[in-house]
Amino acid sequence: MAEALYSLEKECAVCEGNFSVTCVRSRLALIKQDSDFCAYYHGVNPYYYTVWVCPHCGYAARDTDFPEISEPMIVKIKAFLSKRNVKINLCGNRTREQAIMSYQLAIFYSGIVPMPASKLAGLYLRLGWVYREGELVDDEHNVLVKARELYEKALEKERMPLANLSELAVMYLVGELFRRTGEEDRAMLYLSKVVSSPLAKVEKRIGDLARASWQQIRESKAKAAGEEVVSK
Repeated sequence: MAEALYSLEKECAVCEGNFSVTCVRSRLALIKQDSDFCAYYHGVNPYYYTVWVCPHCGYAARDTDFPEISEPMIVKIKAFLSKRNVKINLCGNRTREQAIMSYQLAIFYSGIVPMPASKLAGLYLRLGWVYREGELVDDEHNVLVKARELYEKALEKERMPLANLSELAVMYLVGELFRRTGEEDRAMLYLSKVVSSPLAKVEKRIGDLARASWQQIRESKAKAAGEEVVSK
C-alpha cells in the first residue's frame, strides 16, 4: 500500500494554511469493477483519498475542486467558520471511517459553495462505494438514491459530457442506480433508452452493461412472478 500512496504539500485557499494531502498513484492493478463503475484495486482503495480536508480550518472538497474556489465563496466559508472550530486532521493514510467523514464534510460544504448537480452526484456515488466496501447496506442505499436524483437532474440541466461520462453513460448510470435502489420499472425506462439508442453500437461497453442490467431486472421480475425467463 505504501508504494501506491504519496504525499503532496498544498495550501488551503480558505485559511492559507499548508497541509499534506495523500494521493494515489494512477497505475493500480484493477481487480474488478461493479456495474455502477465502482472499481476495486489491489492493495488500496483510491476512493478513500478523493476528498481533501484542510486540518487547520476544516474546509473539504474533492481533489479536483479544492483549488477552484472563488473569492466570494472563500468569504462565505470564512464567515461560517469564524464562529466554529471545525479542525479535523484526515491527513495521511485513512481508515474507512475517516474516508466516510471526508465525504460527509465535502457534501456539507456543497451547501455553502454551490456546485453542479453532477459533481455533487459524484460525491454521493463514491461515498456509496465506500459504504459498499464496509457492507453498510442501508447507508449505501440512501446515498445512491441521492446520487441517482442528482445525475437525473444533471441529465436535464447540464451540458454533456459530464467529466468522463458521455450522455449515454449517464443515462445508463441513472438506470443502474434505479435498479440498485429497488425501482426496477424506472430503471427499465432508462436502460431501454440506452439499449435502443444508435450510440449503443458506438459505445459498445455501455450498451452491453445496459443489456445485462435490463436482463437482470427481467429475470428478477420473472422469478417474483414464478415464471421462467429465456435469455436473449
